[in-house]
Parts: sequence; C-alpha cells; structure tokens
Amino acid sequence: MNKVVFITGATSGFGLETARIYAKNGYKVIALGRRASRLEKLKDEFESGVIHPLVVDVRDKNAVFEAVKNLEFKNIDILVNNAGLALGQDSVKDANLDDFEVMIDTNIKGFLYVTKAVLPLMNRGGTIFSIGSVAGNWPYAGSNVYGGTKAFVKQFSLNLRNDIRGSGIRVTNIEPGLCKTEFSLVRFGGDTAKAEAPYADTGYVKAQDIARIIYEISNLPANVNINRVEVMATTQSWAGFFFEK
Repeated sequence: MNKVVFITGATSGFGLETARIYAKNGYKVIALGRRASRLEKLKDEFESGVIHPLVVDVRDKNAVFEAVKNLEFKNIDILVNNAGLALGQDSVKDANLDDFEVMIDTNIKGFLYVTKAVLPLMNRGGTIFSIGSVAGNWPYAGSNVYGGTKAFVKQFSLNLRNDIRGSGIRVTNIEPGLCKTEFSLVRFGGDTAKAEAPYADTGYVKAQDIARIIYEISNLPANVNINRVEVMATTQSWAGFFFEK
C-alpha cells in the first residue's frame, strides 16, 4: 500500500519540490496550497491518483479542519508543515503592522491549525516535519517578527515531540539558511532586483536540496529521530557580534 504524505505550501519552493520527490518515489501526495492553477499543474506532472490537490489557505481555521475531515485518506504517514512567509525587512518602528499579522497568522496560527487537524490521522512510525529557519535561532537585521515566528516553530516542535511520546511518531524541525525560492520575491513585494540581490554569488541552497533532506530523514529507521537540522550553504556562516561604537 502506498504511503501518504501531507504537504502544505505545495505550490512553490520547498513544498513543491518535496511533493515531487515523494510522488516520484511512490507516495500518495496531499498537496495543499492557495493557488489552484499551480496545484493542477503539479498534479498533471504525474499519473492519475498520485497528487491530491487541496486549495486551502492555512490561515482559515475552519477551511483547514473541513478539508482534513473530508480527506479520502484516513491515515497519513508524513506531514510536512511548510507553509510560511516573510514580509518586509523594516525595523519594528518602521514596519507595517499588517505584515506582522499576516506572518503570525500564517507561520504560527496556520502551522498550529494544520498540526492539530492532521495529528489524529498520523500513523505510528510516521514523521512530522516543521519548516523553521535559521532566523529562529539567530537574530539578523529586519528579521524581528519573522524570526520570532520561526523560533516559535522550533520550540513548539520540540514540545510536540514530548507531547506525543509513546506514539511512535517522530518530529523534526528543518532550519534552512539562504535558499533560493520565491521567499525573497514575496518578502520584497515582487521587487525582482531586491529579491535576487541576497543570492548573488552565494552558492545558495536549492529547494531540491531541502526536499532531499526531508525525504531521506523520513526513511531513516523507526528508532531514529532527528530533532533539528540547520542547513546552510557552504558559503554561508555567522559573522561576529555587532558592536556600536
């Protein structure tokens, strides 16, 4: 019987590539996202019955629970809780409060809705992947609320593992550094020049790299739980502390 993976934010970036790698390896993929046309395009890449699109905004609590309740699959082996975003890079003083609310609603509340809805369907021996960020571990200019949301994802994931001990379900927090996806394009409101600048000459991590890490971890022996994985480009490292003089 095919295993089933549930992936949020499956229309681009990590979610899209993770959906592809599981689909190519014989899994049934429940692909959740807001953009129906992209989900249909993903569905068309594979044979009938492989990709099962769900057009849902994770910020809509009722829609999330209704969609999960109506799934044709009543057992899920892997959850990849990937949907998330950053908006802007202004200081707290200058930032748009609406952007803060969208990040909190998506990265924290939407993340919780999906976890709460899917967890009762998870099979023993399954794996939950939370997509965090190095921004949840280390501060950097303009990361304020985004970094705070990813710190929440990390700490919640560690506590979730404690909550479900004895269930045989594993929990892993994936913490990417500089990865080239639509992330920066969204962050900078579609400004291509600003979005491309962080990646210039960096040897950035690709979405396919993160997808491969997720896939490989999910196929480790059942007695192995990887708590956290911080992933950076080989060229990326942390500089020293900043001193105001």
